[in-house]
Amino acid sequence: MTIKPKAKKFRIRRSPAAPDAGPGGEAAAARPVPAPDMHSSASAASASAQPQPQHSNAAAQAAPAADKSPQFGSQTGDPSGALSGQVSSARETRLETDIDAIRQEGLTGRQLRMARRVAQKHDLPATSDFDAVRLLREKGIDPFKRANMLELVVPQNKAQPDNTPAVGQNVQLPQTVPAAKINLPSTELSPAERRQHEISEMQRAIAGRRRRKLVLLMARLAFFVLLPTLITGYFFYAVATPMYATKSEFLVLKADGAGAVSSLLSGTQFATSQDSIAVQGYLQSKGAMLRLESEMGFKTHFSQDWIDPIQRLDPNATNEQAYKIYKRNVKIGYDPTEGVVRMEVSAADPEISAEFSRRLISYAQDEVNHLSEQKRSDQVSEAEAALELAENKRREAQRHLVELQQDGMVLDPEGVILSLRSQINTFEMQVQQKELELAALLDNTRPNRAKVAGVEADINRLSEVIKRLNDRMTDASEGENSLANHRVQIQMAQADLATRDLMLQSALQQVESTRMEANRQVRYLTTAVAPVASEEASYPRKFENTILAFLIFSGIYLLCSLTASILREQVSS
Repeated sequence: MTIKPKAKKFRIRRSPAAPDAGPGGEAAAARPVPAPDMHSSASAASASAQPQPQHSNAAAQAAPAADKSPQFGSQTGDPSGALSGQVSSARETRLETDIDAIRQEGLTGRQLRMARRVAQKHDLPATSDFDAVRLLREKGIDPFKRANMLELVVPQNKAQPDNTPAVGQNVQLPQTVPAAKINLPSTELSPAERRQHEISEMQRAIAGRRRRKLVLLMARLAFFVLLPTLITGYFFYAVATPMYATKSEFLVLKADGAGAVSSLLSGTQFATSQDSIAVQGYLQSKGAMLRLESEMGFKTHFSQDWIDPIQRLDPNATNEQAYKIYKRNVKIGYDPTEGVVRMEVSAADPEISAEFSRRLISYAQDEVNHLSEQKRSDQVSEAEAALELAENKRREAQRHLVELQQDGMVLDPEGVILSLRSQINTFEMQVQQKELELAALLDNTRPNRAKVAGVEADINRLSEVIKRLNDRMTDASEGENSLANHRVQIQMAQADLATRDLMLQSALQQVESTRMEANRQVRYLTTAVAPVASEEASYPRKFENTILAFLIFSGIYLLCSLTASILREQVSS
């Protein structure tokens, strides 16, 4: 640390023995010692010009009295009136040391201006900003307290302060500039000029930083945003191969009367929404691309040399690479509100693009035709299987009936039982008649024994016949091999045969209706907008793509800048 040299100050007084205490004495009093360097003289002037506030009036009144006193001069009793000096006191030296210490604190210009304003508010006679800080600290006031900033504006008071001299009185300050020499302009600036100079310097520094940051920002924008945008625009305007797009629209419809649910949804987009989505998925699949490659040479068209490198396909490209080009150039969308499938096919040649679109529509039509083929074939096969089963069951039922009839040796057991019952009834009637005839004969006092015996013999014979018939009926109605059991089995077999006949008839009708439905086309594709070759290129959209590239690069730069700023803030904090 370098300590500034301090010059010694001398208080010059007139000698009381000097005869010419008039103008000559004043000239002698005004002649000081040789001035030291600029910095030391300025600091000494600042220190000597700042007495204590409570002694300012006394010093102002003592100065003219000293000039008029005949005793002004050296107190050493020098009769010749020669000038002698007195070294500054310890208090003056302490004041200079305090100001130097304040300068070493490194206060900013804003703090010094704040101290000057607070000193003016408290009517402290400060000649410099550093002296204002010293005086405020001696008064016990913090010049940098934030609450004091609200009290800096002091209203104009026309009343004269207590510490200011009266009107017409001059404040006599120590003379630090040699009066006998030519006064040159001082290199020291006043506080206002120094403050204005510092403000100008700060403004120039801020403007320079802003210009430097603006230049760096423009350089970054030019490198990270404008340059890539120019390259992209040059590619779209000069390098990119024009692509011709062919647009077409088609619908998938259902035939009327295809079913109860379809009849309810017919006329709406929900009737064929699944079919339309299935067709859209097929046209966007790799199978459609391979079929188009086998029939039209899709890879060969996009492998030509005059196509730009980004859209060109390698001649030895795999199916996956070709499929990426296919998805980029074949765009298919389904509108569920209208049930329309919209397709856009792009190619380097308009005629080839239109032909690609026609082939894809034909593929879609084939796919629509094959959508219900499996279902229809399954229905026909199931109906035929049901018919065959019904026929087999009917044959088994008929065979069982024949076996039952053969096992019982009777074709009609029920007829046999009815015949037996009719015979029994007939013989029972004859027995009743014979019994009546016998009763009539027995009513005579002398019945004819021959007739009575004949009638009784007829009754016995008829009873035997009825008994035999009843035995036959019992045998026919009891046991596993009875006619009744045999009759019941035959009736069940006949009912089963009748049921199988009905089932066979129903299976025949089902097979016929299924075959009719299978032969009829349930779904069909209709083209709403036919593909037509374009005369002007649709892609690339040069201006739109360039603006889009600019926005994308700007967004990337903005995100990177924000990320870098956040990281820098986190690291610095």
